[in-house]
Amino acid sequence: MPKTLEKTRKAIAKKKGAIDSLHLYSRDSKRLHRAQVRDEKLEKIAASRKKTDKPYIERATFFQEALRQNDGKPLQMDVIQELIKTFVQQHDEELIELKKARRPGRPSSTKEDLLKVKIDKLQKEYQNGFLLPVLDTEENATLLSRFEGSWSYLTILKWARISSAGNVQSSSFPPRGEH
Repeated sequence: MPKTLEKTRKAIAKKKGAIDSLHLYSRDSKRLHRAQVRDEKLEKIAASRKKTDKPYIERATFFQEALRQNDGKPLQMDVIQELIKTFVQQHDEELIELKKARRPGRPSSTKEDLLKVKIDKLQKEYQNGFLLPVLDTEENATLLSRFEGSWSYLTILKWARISSAGNVQSSSFPPRGEH
């Protein structure tokens, strides 16, 4: 991904010849070290960014699949509410399986704890307003059906927050404070 190290190595090789002839504290070895550290830092940031983007991409993919099952036509509010409930409860079976696999009297596993936190977070978000692409307009349904999995495409879509009580509030993407 980052190419700073390759560019620096090529520039030094062009100037000096073989890179093997550098001594430890030379300017060029320090340049190589800085370039390597910079590349590692950029890779770390990219990995972190990808990790935070993943839940929203999975969410958009889930609702895109629901639209495809409806032949790309907009959905009614009651169908959308059912889809949200399905999405929120998607980890329940896995949590039940983990609880059954655990011996009585043993503490819960890390995976089980993480699933509980994830489920609680989704349920709380559903109570306050679940963020999802607008599925009841023809224009947004068409745009969502063309979604290919990239983060940048999600900003084109219109987003809304739908609470468990049925309140719909338009929203922006990415959500503030979480990204």
